[in-house]
Amino acid sequence: MIHNEDSRVKIPAVLHLIRLGYQYITKKENEWDKSTNIFKDIFISSLLKINKGIDKKKIEATYDEISLILTNNDLGKVFFEKITNKSGIKLIDYENIDNNNFNVITELPYKNDDEEFRPDITLLINGMPLAFIEVKKPNNQEGILAEHKRIETRFKNLKFKNFINITQIILFSNNMEYDDQSHLPIEGAFYSTTSYNKIKFNYFREENGEKELSFPEVDNVTEDYVLLDNNLPGIKNSPEFITNKNSNSPTNKACTSIFRKERLLFFLEYGIVYVKKEKELQKHIMRYPQLFGVKSIKKYLDAGNKKGVIWHTQGSGKTALAYYSLKYLKDYFKKKEIIPKFYFIVDRIDLLEQAQDEFQARNIEVHTIQSREDFAKEIKSNIAVHNTSGKEEISVVNIQKFENDDNIIENNDYSLKIQRIYFLDEVHRSYKPTGKFLVNLHESDKEAIKIGLTGTPLLGSKYNTRSLFGNYIHRYFYNSSIRDGYTLRLIREEIETKYKFSLEKTLDEIKLLKGNLDRKQLYSHYKFVQPLLNYITNDLEKSRISLNDYKIGGMVICDSHQQAEKMYEIFLSNNDYKNEEIASGKDYISKEKKKNKVKKAGLILHDAGTKDDRKKIIKQFKRGDIDILFVYNMLLTGFDSPRLKKLYIGRKIESHNLLQALTRVNRSYKDTRYGYIVDFADIEKEFDKTNKAYLEELQLELGDEIVNYENMFKTDEEINKEIEEIKNLLFKYDSENLEIFSQQINQINDKKKVQEIVKVLKNARELHNILKLKGNIELFKNLNIGNIFKMFNEASSRLNLINTKEKIENTVDTTGLLNIAMEEVMFAFTKINQEELILADELKNFLRKTRESLLNNFDPKDPEFIALKEELERLFQKKNLNEVDKIEMKNNIKKLENIYSASSEISRRNELLKAKYSNDEKYARLHKRLMEKDPLTDNEVKLFNALIDLKKTMDNQILENSNVLENESFVKRMVSKVVIEKFNNIHNFSIDLDKINRINNMVVKEYINEYNGVI
Repeated sequence: MIHNEDSRVKIPAVLHLIRLGYQYITKKENEWDKSTNIFKDIFISSLLKINKGIDKKKIEATYDEISLILTNNDLGKVFFEKITNKSGIKLIDYENIDNNNFNVITELPYKNDDEEFRPDITLLINGMPLAFIEVKKPNNQEGILAEHKRIETRFKNLKFKNFINITQIILFSNNMEYDDQSHLPIEGAFYSTTSYNKIKFNYFREENGEKELSFPEVDNVTEDYVLLDNNLPGIKNSPEFITNKNSNSPTNKACTSIFRKERLLFFLEYGIVYVKKEKELQKHIMRYPQLFGVKSIKKYLDAGNKKGVIWHTQGSGKTALAYYSLKYLKDYFKKKEIIPKFYFIVDRIDLLEQAQDEFQARNIEVHTIQSREDFAKEIKSNIAVHNTSGKEEISVVNIQKFENDDNIIENNDYSLKIQRIYFLDEVHRSYKPTGKFLVNLHESDKEAIKIGLTGTPLLGSKYNTRSLFGNYIHRYFYNSSIRDGYTLRLIREEIETKYKFSLEKTLDEIKLLKGNLDRKQLYSHYKFVQPLLNYITNDLEKSRISLNDYKIGGMVICDSHQQAEKMYEIFLSNNDYKNEEIASGKDYISKEKKKNKVKKAGLILHDAGTKDDRKKIIKQFKRGDIDILFVYNMLLTGFDSPRLKKLYIGRKIESHNLLQALTRVNRSYKDTRYGYIVDFADIEKEFDKTNKAYLEELQLELGDEIVNYENMFKTDEEINKEIEEIKNLLFKYDSENLEIFSQQINQINDKKKVQEIVKVLKNARELHNILKLKGNIELFKNLNIGNIFKMFNEASSRLNLINTKEKIENTVDTTGLLNIAMEEVMFAFTKINQEELILADELKNFLRKTRESLLNNFDPKDPEFIALKEELERLFQKKNLNEVDKIEMKNNIKKLENIYSASSEISRRNELLKAKYSNDEKYARLHKRLMEKDPLTDNEVKLFNALIDLKKTMDNQILENSNVLENESFVKRMVSKVVIEKFNNIHNFSIDLDKINRINNMVVKEYINEYNGVI
């Protein structure tokens, strides 16, 4: 039996949400505000219940205020402040969860003018649609990616602004377990919050510490009501549907993790934050390790502990974790009638500035402390906050200036009503027991809570992070972060052999000229730096071409302060010369090559320029205005720029400092799968030594959990093994003759085999780029790599065709697929002037709207619909799309407008008719067929009365025993009796046997198709 996404994923998820305490409501019996999708009656009754003694008029005034602020162009920030506000009129009761109304509804239209989308499931709290769920059936990779693309398009559409502003959480699921080998969120259930631009989808994995939950079964009356309301009574007793109702299905598990009442309110209260970026306002939602990190702090404190360590790998968002913890602990201590004071401890001025920026971006008031005197004054003060705005506050402390101060800072006026909480950043560094800072920190407030944050704790016997700061509060390791897509694995590239020789030759020449130079002079000499710089800039340019991204940036960790300055000086002189050549017309390189050129650099040293200069350079690099940074000691820790993908290491870096430096390039960025380390200093031995010692210590600390911290680098052995697998799989196919390969691949009808070939060819492309960068392309001998890319395209086309045929065989309309393909092809070429760009955008918009309009049609056999679809196909099959000129583009826009208008009119009539039949598409189609060719009657009202009567009887009979749909002949006999009773005996149609058989066959086919998940 085949199910579609409604019966296979959506309805089981709705029933599971009912298990979680949501009450199902139907559109048929409720009214809502179409501009916001707020159910006003539920909203007002809920708020009257929450806000005892508040006059109804004030609640209505609050409703009017919300309707207004949802029109703001602020990503819903003011509205979010309203729903999280705990003073005045409360929109949500966070203290008493059961004081709120939780509802679930299906197919709620999000509509403005002629633009509309309908999430599969919408979740309401107190009548407000704060979350929605989109589902796809398993193995629908194209479907989930298309859904991601569609939602991003909708979120950029200003017509949907009100709905984006009110929505807090979205969940996408195709009811599959996560594929930990895939770097794309296409298998599983992924959650996010809203954005006006690109959306970041997150994994959610429950942790072992969470208690097991049990859920009551949904009673038969409620289940029948949901099935009837969604016009799916036929699936009730099927074994597949019963299996999909299991609370441990991937979609249902995700609903439990994110949408059970306590967890959903936790996300709303503590897990969402607005972040001011330079170019936009972003909205972030807690990652699951941050959520469990915050919850673990509470458990740790409840157990009476005062200090501990959170070990989260680099790139997992420790500053954000401190922010979420601050929000949560503020309320935690408020319940104890204690005022918390928060401190974020760093050991360098650049980290203080970075932390200050991060907290201020999240609207936290930051008080900075950079001297012993300021710290002593702060510790002795019992003032809870320094600001008068009422904003949350944190003091950021730089210990660098006074960590060895012998004078112990004591607080003799300790207040029991104040609780100090210290977040100590990067506790693997600088916090030595021989230093005075830890002593001062302890003596200043012996009751203070100290939470250490680290990605690489010290594990040796001399200085041990755990012995200094307490047990681990929570841990999240590198492998988990890679698996969840937050960080990348690393590729280590050795420099080319010929370059090694040139370096040796250069060094010999310098020694002859200058005699015995000290090391710093030697490695900062022009004759050394010039070829080194040439190699680096050429390599970064080649990498941009290989990775097909001219925006990736590089960082050079120089051997010394002097080398960094010399490299920057030479870069500027070289670049000035290049720019003069370009200006004078001497540079004839292609436009594409120019785009990948390394043109601008920045120098970051502690004494180069002012603090503001350095901040400006860092901002310019992050936004892509600077191509490469030259550094020595600065930016090796804490610096976070996702576009930084090439790290050039020119000096030895030891121990955990090496791990910290390497992970500057591990941030997730677009479709990039790896961060690249170019190794001039031969770090391999140091890394192996550090990693071996680290893993040995980890084994002692963690036991079996050591597996969670292995494999930071993708090893040569892994690459070699993958290449051998590629060769073995492709051995039977012709990689020299593309036409023969195409014939061979076209003979394969097994979808899984073609998927495997596509996957292998895609991996071959990526490995080829890696090996090209590493200068080790000989591993691909005996493979025509030039054809690999073409073979990938051929295999992908074959897979697309198999998918299309599968859709056709299941009688699913392929209009959406056809038009998606058209859209992609059409805009694969570059427009040459602004007018054509504007026309292209207009054409693309109409094509999208037309595609979605046709895709939403539930009646693909409607003659008018078929004519429109064929007209659309004819429109784009006349010639190659990249040959479309401006005049034809204008004509196409006009034709698309006509198709769209006609399609919208069909949809409008269809929706009106469907509403008559309680949104049952089956009976709307039956009604249309019986009114078309050889109409049964010219009286539509009479036909409707007979069909709606037939529907009620049939739905109830099938609901009682949906297994009858497995026996088509029995269903025909059953339906025949009901048709004769309703049409001849009750509604007086006086139809003959042929017409009875016609109606009977149509009704049976609709129910059988519904049972089998096709239309």
